[in-house]
Amino acid sequence: MTESKYPDWVETQLKDLPHDRNSQSQALDAMHAVSAKYDARKKLIHVVLQNGSSFSFPPHLAQGLQNASPVELAHIQISPKGTGISWPLLDANLTVEGLLHGVFGSRAWMRAHAAKAGSVRSQAKASAARANGTRGGRPRKLPVTSAQGT
Repeated sequence: MTESKYPDWVETQLKDLPHDRNSQSQALDAMHAVSAKYDARKKLIHVVLQNGSSFSFPPHLAQGLQNASPVELAHIQISPKGTGISWPLLDANLTVEGLLHGVFGSRAWMRAHAAKAGSVRSQAKASAARANGTRGGRPRKLPVTSAQGT
């Protein structure tokens, strides 16, 4: 008899998990959208999944939605299987799985969006840079000598 490497409560949870392929597909089905709407007051797109959970995201993060009007954002369609969400007036489409993983557009879109996020200027960043400068700033890089390079 082997001793478990997990606490008792974890073992109980693991026993309750389904282990067949059919139950895995049911778990994936639970990630499908059953409804989606734009909340103009909160300026969020709210998606409800088949398992009863939900999530929201601001439209300015998503490719094709960043400059949309509230009327365009309110016209949402869910794919027949619930795996995708589309805005026909904007010709924008996103997958539910991608949204759950924080993917709000193509790779190029995400890369450009991430680059913009890192270059934001704010009073807080300026103050932090000044404070760092008073302590001597960023450490200088040492030149690579032949002994270090080999």
